[in-house]
Amino acid sequence: MAEIKEISPEEVEKIKNENNENNVVLVDVREDDEVAQGIIENAKHIKLGDITQEYGNLSKDKEYIMICRSGRRSYNASEFLQEQGFNVKNMSGGMLEWKGETISK
Repeated sequence: MAEIKEISPEEVEKIKNENNENNVVLVDVREDDEVAQGIIENAKHIKLGDITQEYGNLSKDKEYIMICRSGRRSYNASEFLQEQGFNVKNMSGGMLEWKGETISK
């Protein structure tokens, strides 16, 4: 299996600011209580435990950047989605490394 591509929080911020949201979707896989503390604007929230049921609602025409608190759960989600044929990257360091804005959900 191919290696999971990593993307830095700074690169994610740049993509987000370029309004490239038509082709790139941020997916936050943290739990509800974690997301309640702040989520990246326009990120889609799908808890890690729900990925196996929800991935059928995602388009293989888009690129997905997976996000969690530290990068481990999002890596697991990235592995699963990549196995299903999705174009996916993992945000290294997760929200602990995110310096950009967040919104309340």
